[in-house]
Amino acid sequence: MHVMVIGAAGMIGRKLVEKLAAEPDALGYEITRLTLVDVVEAPVPATLSATSTAPAVDLSSEGGAERLIASRPDVIFHLAAIVSGEAEADFDKGYRVNLDGTRSLFEAIRHENRNGPYFPRLVFASSIAVFGQPFPEKIGDEFFTTPLTSYGTQKAICELLLADYTRRGIFDGIGIRLPTICVRPGKPNKAASGFFSNILREPLVGQEAVLPVDENVRHWFASPRSAVGFFVHAARMDTASIGPRRNLTMPGLSALVGEEIAALGRVAGEKAVRLIRREPDPIIASIVSGWATDFDARRASELGFTAESNFDEIIRIHIEDELGGRI
Repeated sequence: MHVMVIGAAGMIGRKLVEKLAAEPDALGYEITRLTLVDVVEAPVPATLSATSTAPAVDLSSEGGAERLIASRPDVIFHLAAIVSGEAEADFDKGYRVNLDGTRSLFEAIRHENRNGPYFPRLVFASSIAVFGQPFPEKIGDEFFTTPLTSYGTQKAICELLLADYTRRGIFDGIGIRLPTICVRPGKPNKAASGFFSNILREPLVGQEAVLPVDENVRHWFASPRSAVGFFVHAARMDTASIGPRRNLTMPGLSALVGEEIAALGRVAGEKAVRLIRREPDPIIASIVSGWATDFDARRASELGFTAESNFDEIIRIHIEDELGGRI
C-alpha cells in the first residue's frame, strides 16, 4: 500500500510517521511506499528510508497537487494547514493554504480518475473551530456549523467538500474534528490555542510561561498520542459504518484552565505552577471566547475512537513521550 502524509513536517505529521516507523503494521496492512509531503522537506525515520520519499510541495501552488496524486497513493492523510491565529492575522494566506490547497487536492484526485479507476481513503484534519456560538450545553455531530473565525470557516468549507466528493464516489473521505491538542511538543506556534500547551510544557522544563486568559476558560482537549490514534483508526476502519455524515467530532476532555494548572501541580509540584505568569491578552481572549467548551462525542466513540479522561493523564503522556519519563 502507498501511504501519503501531507503536512508531514508538522507536529501531528511527525508523530504519525513515528508511529508508522515503530509499528509497521499499525494501519493493518504493509506499507510498500511512504510519501511525506510538506512545504519543506519532512524528516524521514531511518527505518523507513528505503520505502520513503519527502518532496517539498505546496498544495496551493499550480500543479502541486496533481504531481502528488499522479503516484496514486492508496491512503492520504491531509494534515497540512495554517493554524488559527495565523489564519486570522493573514486572510489571504489562510484561505490559500487551508481552502484552496485542500480543494486542489480533492480536484487532483477527481481528475486522476480519468486515467483509470482510483478511489483512495482520504483522512482530513478538521477542527472543533467549525462550531460557533451560541452553543448548547454539549455539542453533538448534528449541531450546525457556524464558525466565528477564518480558520473555522475554512475548515467548515472543506468538511462540506469532503462529504460531497465522498458522496460522488471520488474518494473515501473521513473528516477528523480534532480537539485542541495538548501538550504540544516543541516551540510555541501562532495558534491562538497555543497557551493551553505552553502553560504546561514550559514549566515542566523549568521555564516561565504566559497565561493570556482567565483560569475559568473551559476547552476541549486530547493528547498528541490520541490524535495519532484518531488518524490511524480512521485509515483502517470500515467506513460503511459511518454513513453519509463523514465529519466526526473526536472524543476528548472538557477542562478549565484552572484544572490544567491543578493537574500540573499534582504531577510536577507547586514550583512548576509558580512559573506561570498571568498576562491578559484581549485579542486571544476574544478568539477563545467564541470556541466551544464541551462535546457529545458518542458517535465517534461508538465507531472506536478513544481519548484521555483526565488532565493528569495528558501531562504524564507528555512526560513519557517527550521528556524521557522524567521532569
